[in-house]
Amino acid sequence: MTDAPQDDLAARIRRAARQEQFLEVIPAEEAMRRIRDAFPFSPLSAETVPLTEALGRVVAQPVAAAADAPPFDRSSVDGFALRAADTAGASEAAPKRLRLNAEVLACGVAPAIEVRPGTATAIATGGVIPRGADAVVMIEQTELDESDPAALAILLNRPAAPGSFVSFAGSDIARGEALLRAGTVVTSREIGMAAAAGLAALPVVRRPRVAVISTGDELVPPGSPLPPGGIYDSNAAILAAAVTEHGGQPLPFGILKDDEAALEAAVRQALEGADLVVMSGGTSKGAGDVSHRILSRLGAPGVLLHGVALKPGKPLCVAAVERKPVVVLPGFPTSAVFTFHEFVVPLLRAMAGLPPREDAEVPAKLAVRLPSELGRTEYVMVSLAEAADGAGQIAWPLGKGSGSVTAFAQADGFFAIPALDRGAEAGADLRVRLIGGATRLPDLTIIGSHCVGLDAVLELLAARGLKTRTLAVGSLGGLAAAKRGECDLAPAHLLDPKSGAYNTPFLAEGLRLVPGWRRLQGVVFRPGDSRFEGQDGAAAVRRAASDPARLLVNRNAGSGTRLLLDGLLDGARPAGYANQPKSHNAVAAAVAQGRADWGIAIATVARAYGLDFLPLTDEHYDFFLPESRAGRPAVQAFLEVLASGEARRRLEALGFTPA
Repeated sequence: MTDAPQDDLAARIRRAARQEQFLEVIPAEEAMRRIRDAFPFSPLSAETVPLTEALGRVVAQPVAAAADAPPFDRSSVDGFALRAADTAGASEAAPKRLRLNAEVLACGVAPAIEVRPGTATAIATGGVIPRGADAVVMIEQTELDESDPAALAILLNRPAAPGSFVSFAGSDIARGEALLRAGTVVTSREIGMAAAAGLAALPVVRRPRVAVISTGDELVPPGSPLPPGGIYDSNAAILAAAVTEHGGQPLPFGILKDDEAALEAAVRQALEGADLVVMSGGTSKGAGDVSHRILSRLGAPGVLLHGVALKPGKPLCVAAVERKPVVVLPGFPTSAVFTFHEFVVPLLRAMAGLPPREDAEVPAKLAVRLPSELGRTEYVMVSLAEAADGAGQIAWPLGKGSGSVTAFAQADGFFAIPALDRGAEAGADLRVRLIGGATRLPDLTIIGSHCVGLDAVLELLAARGLKTRTLAVGSLGGLAAAKRGECDLAPAHLLDPKSGAYNTPFLAEGLRLVPGWRRLQGVVFRPGDSRFEGQDGAAAVRRAASDPARLLVNRNAGSGTRLLLDGLLDGARPAGYANQPKSHNAVAAAVAQGRADWGIAIATVARAYGLDFLPLTDEHYDFFLPESRAGRPAVQAFLEVLASGEARRRLEALGFTPA
């Protein structure tokens, strides 16, 4: 009996003397290759969570807007809604007098009185633009005229442009628009976008459950008295925090002694409830090394590597147990943290659906001239793209106002225009402060006309891991950017009135045209409006243009739809012509809500808003491609996706005809 302790001591001495060696010391690149070959670097399954629980989660599948934001044309200032044409020639010397209508449009008040020529309606910030009005003037630019108590009026001392201080329906978020793409990390910005678009929940990637186990006879929980030879377990706290930081849900298993049977039981229990198991300690070649022996017994394929040619981090051990990763990190905190970030974080973030961590502040040149108001420092939200010559970056202002909930979410960063500057000139050198630390430029930059069909194609591209930036500046704006070589592709639907051809007549040297799809443009109107029912589309436009009682909602200059309509109008300027929102959705919203009687939009949008539709033309939505960018891998990937059967099926499901 007295010999037993001596026998136990002798056994431990013999194990220490053997100094079990690493399985194999391999280069770091080979270690990472084995890890990538063994585990799918892809997001886990999806789950739907309320917005209150979505912060920090990753969008699992495309999310479309359920409603327009704003849901109606609204005023962005306190003032008066009026017809811009009534203000022409107004000056301090010769002010224009407009009679006030007998209502005040506060927030939440539905307009009841049409703004007719020579009249105006008092309106508050956020108030609904009444029928007939196409602009708002600030109250500071007017004087109250009480010369006739029975007919109050305002005196306007400067003219107003159509659309002034009007936020059009769907100008921020359009119903059916791709609001969030799969892979988007949800911050307060995305939650605001989802709420503004009528969504109460989001589909997100399930967070990886990561069991965190500390091993070692010497470890003591923080806060406990330290025995001789003991050390506080700092690794568990560090690793649990890092798991949370990189999208996982830590499952703390506490401290386990260097007892092989107990440790094996704990690891098996961890594998039952976790997606990934992380252990620290017990990987070296000394007497306490039991982890790799346990891993070899847990199941196939077993230990993938034990030993990496790194300093620190050499003792790393990784195993696969039925496709579940088990990682044993070195015990020293520096080594544990280094190897965790080097080898575990890429897999963990992939499982959580997160992109690689990015941060920086970058120099850039401003893409376009940007005016600014004197007296106030202006912070401008920008998206970044590669410069035409490949040297450096260009910053594109997003061009959305203070009422937008998407500008901050869509920006890469921002820069400041000082209070004493009138603006920033095109080509100005900037220092762009990045939002969220993201530094990676998009793989593909698309500038031009927007279409929900483009969203469908880009979702397929995103599935390949490519990051895309789209800037909706209209067909002509995109063509100009393509000519300057500032984008990879410029989607457009430009009709040449002389030839009747789409897009081809606008080709310039250094550009090629990539066929996209056909989409039906036509007249949209409310169901039951006998003034339009049963007519030919072009004839309906001519009749509506000659009837002042039929109010048009137009499109912005530079858009392909505007070119089409102007050609049909042949110089006519029907009632409502100056009302010029920037999207098909805003046109449909104005007609559906009775603020206009007709407009031009695509059939897909007409269906979404429950409007009737008179076909006009099967327009061509194509892509201008700068020859200098045609060989880029991301461009080639886009062309492959565009030609794929899946893209065709998605486009046809949306009502489009692929070229």
